[in-house]
Amino acid sequence: MARVLIIGGFLAVVFWVFSIVDCAAQPATRHRGVSKFTWVLIVLLLPVIGGILWFTLGRLRPGAADAGYVVPPDDDPQVLRRMRNAEQDARIRELEAELARLDDDSDGADPRS
Repeated sequence: MARVLIIGGFLAVVFWVFSIVDCAAQPATRHRGVSKFTWVLIVLLLPVIGGILWFTLGRLRPGAADAGYVVPPDDDPQVLRRMRNAEQDARIRELEAELARLDDDSDGADPRS
């Protein structure tokens, strides 16, 4: 019986340390719910339960972080890699023209008065 308790305690400590390291090593964008600091505190203060909570509720799976957020084409590196320089230049000219058009639009008010 004592062996089972010693082995169980050792495995609990290993799991606790692994949970702390995993929680602290993840980037802040991979933490769900609360901040990274709060998750580290939860795992530290609730050794086994905190680790279980971290792996079931707090940690986002790889690829799951992008599931709820759509990256616009101008910010997506994969789209930008596929675009050729001519396409990029045309897109920049189009955006600059739109910006100039927005700057030139006035609502009828005289800015000098």
